[in-house]
Amino acid sequence: MTEQIGAGVYRPGDQLPTEAQLRRQFGVSPVTIRRAVSLLLDRGLVTTTQGKGTFVRSLDMGEAVFRLHDLTDMWSDDKSVDVRLLEARIVPGDEEAARMLNRTVGEPLVYMRRLIRRSGMPLIYQMEHVVYDEHRPLVESQLQATSLEGVLLAGRAEGVPSGRLTIQAVSLDAQAAKHLEVPEGSPAFCVEHLFVDFEGEPVSWGKFFCRADQFRLSTNIGVAPVHKAEV
Repeated sequence: MTEQIGAGVYRPGDQLPTEAQLRRQFGVSPVTIRRAVSLLLDRGLVTTTQGKGTFVRSLDMGEAVFRLHDLTDMWSDDKSVDVRLLEARIVPGDEEAARMLNRTVGEPLVYMRRLIRRSGMPLIYQMEHVVYDEHRPLVESQLQATSLEGVLLAGRAEGVPSGRLTIQAVSLDAQAAKHLEVPEGSPAFCVEHLFVDFEGEPVSWGKFFCRADQFRLSTNIGVAPVHKAEV
């Protein structure tokens, strides 16, 4: 059914065959038909109206989803990617970090900066503040991060159930531009993260500055038609 929708056999607004018709067409049980329709509903390809039937939905640009793996998958298994730790120390929190992490100004925070490179080319400059806990060897675990996945997960895989990510276009300041080896003011994607613990308290806040000339976000909506060569 997905292939038929993608091929235009059923177009937006068209009603799909009834359950009985689908059973005869595919030779399957009613349970299988209902499960298939549920999958189409979950994918946002169709909608149902009580007493009327199931209809193909129009594309909704507002439902397009861009995932962070679009930024990271191409390097997750790339041996040419390396992470360079630029700085790791305990600092008194400034006003912005204290506000984001719900701390008082001057309270100790772990501050880290990293540079992620591929084949020697700088791709991402990262800076992060983490709530200081003298009983948790977080700095040591972060120092051992040697992959992009390690940077994203180190110190947060346990005890951090949720967070907020924000992506925006920015112009690089002098420090970030210097590390990324581009002119000051160059465009970049900024991925800001804020992670919280099970009590809802912030534990980590930081930013990834990604060179705009090396990253592209893309996603698919609807169903792509099946090419004859693929059938």
